[in-house]
Amino acid sequence: MADHVDMVLDQWRRRRPDLDVSPMGVIGRLSRLTQLVNTELARTFAEHDLDRASFDVLATLRRSDPPHQLTPNDLMKASMVTSGAVTQRLDRLEARGLVRRTRNEADGRSVKVSLTEEGRDLIDRVLPRHLETENRVLGALTGKQRDTLARTLRELLESLGDTQE
Repeated sequence: MADHVDMVLDQWRRRRPDLDVSPMGVIGRLSRLTQLVNTELARTFAEHDLDRASFDVLATLRRSDPPHQLTPNDLMKASMVTSGAVTQRLDRLEARGLVRRTRNEADGRSVKVSLTEEGRDLIDRVLPRHLETENRVLGALTGKQRDTLARTLRELLESLGDTQE
């Protein structure tokens, strides 16, 4: 059985046999997989009127220590959302009553973001569906294969400087 990337690699090997195109096999599959996974996750988030960044903001707050409260900067560092997207998502989530921003008593120039009860209830409903989607997407892999893939991807990310500070 072959996938789309196999076709691309075959074409390049015929046109440029002088080049080692094997890196395209990994990067091309990672790119296609990212697109397919993002589409599946977007469907799950849309069921709850969320997008990936909004889900990530709510999930980051929920997994933080009680009282589930972070500064926007800490939220950005602990999530997978960029600084510009954090502000935009916080505005939307606050308008929906899912998060609350309050003045940071330790530093009057900044704010703290916390989950509202409605926000906590929503993320607690969405998270099981999210995990179901991820399990379905990974359904072709055994537990051992998942562990090996996760380890391999971690090594690649670390080699590119994506480590905890």
